[in-house]
Amino acid sequence: MNPIFVMPEYRRPPGMNAPATVLSALVGGVGALSLAWAARSGITAFYWIGAIVLIAAALIPAALKMANQWERAVVLRLGRLQSIAGPGMFWIIPVIDQVAYWLDQRIQTTEFNAQTALSKDTVPVNIDAVIFWQVHDTERAALEITDYRRAITQVAETSLREMVGSSMLSTLLAERKQSDEALREVIGRKTGDWGISVISVEIRDIGVPAALQDAMSRQAQAERERLARVALAQAEQEVAIKFVEAADIYGRSPAAMQLRAMNIIYETTKERGTTILIPSAMVDAMNPGGLLGLVQAANPPAAAAP
Repeated sequence: MNPIFVMPEYRRPPGMNAPATVLSALVGGVGALSLAWAARSGITAFYWIGAIVLIAAALIPAALKMANQWERAVVLRLGRLQSIAGPGMFWIIPVIDQVAYWLDQRIQTTEFNAQTALSKDTVPVNIDAVIFWQVHDTERAALEITDYRRAITQVAETSLREMVGSSMLSTLLAERKQSDEALREVIGRKTGDWGISVISVEIRDIGVPAALQDAMSRQAQAERERLARVALAQAEQEVAIKFVEAADIYGRSPAAMQLRAMNIIYETTKERGTTILIPSAMVDAMNPGGLLGLVQAANPPAAAAP
């Protein structure tokens, strides 16, 4: 399979800018005109003026620098810190001054991980995280440490391993927000001396071995079954309590028991083609004659017409 060639992204070198180029071209044009006038008129002074102007035009790109809004330039003069320049246009003295560092003050991200780190309960885990940080003190970031980007990565990985080693796996899985905040405080305390502020740390993924995942799945399933059985037992207990209360009511009121029996018969005979055989003892218990007498007493027959 042929490898895919990716064109690298073009980025201008820090400090290169269009105003310096245009100004250098204009000054160089003036120098060229001065030399041309000297050649035409024969005046030696114009040769000197043209040469000086051309030298100035060549030095303008090295002397006139421009920093974007988010950039800061660390200017050294003969090896000593001169200033922190930017944003915008600024001048330096060629040869004597140099821009040692260009620092980006925007919020930046760094990915890091802790591969096969052992938790407090000796479980190997792989954790991927990302840190959001920002340079708040360009002088300290440039002078206090050689490579702050690499240092941030190493500090983040070390802090992550320390946190994993002092925490239980269940705590890492259940309290991810607390772990993020603890990491942010630990890493921020270490990088604060370098002029770096840690804005936030986010754990993206926590990986555990496949065998442990299967065991955790079985444990969770067993826990859910236990809760389901407990809920079913509680429901049966509540139903039994209601049955006992209903039995007490029926025991104190035989008429209510008879009405309940008749309602059961009615519910079972609503469907067509249903045949019910009622034992005589049950019929006597329902006392249909007494109930019929009560109904007739409530609804007397109409008097016959003379």
